Amino acid sequence: MNRDNFNNFCAEFKATSHVIQWGNADVWKVGTKVFAICGWNDGRDAFTFKASEIAYEVLQDQPGIRPAPYLASRGMKWLQVYDKPGLSDTELQNHIAQSYQMAAANLTKKKRAELGIILDREAKT
Repeated sequence: MNRDNFNNFCAEFKATSHVIQWGNADVWKVGTKVFAICGWNDGRDAFTFKASEIAYEVLQDQPGIRPAPYLASRGMKWLQVYDKPGLSDTELQNHIAQSYQMAAANLTKKKRAELGIILDREAKT
């Protein structure tokens, strides 16, 4: 995945906003909650997302994946795909989609309703 693919993919989610911050990083938010970041690592794109506890434990030691600089050092479960082999585009998209769901779940129920967001777990009930 490249930066353009990343931005196009993140733009598909409901009620998102895009800002450039933190040294020219593309930062994607749902409501006020960050769910994905694309920044630079040694001149290459690096993709950062919020991870479930299981994904964080399993993926953090995989080649090309690490606990996200700054975020993980603060005790947050965020991962960064920064080098090959990392994740396939499909796997990365799946993790970004899960990150979106986790970030949206941290919004109040009222805010989600205002934004028209229905979480996967709410859609199944």
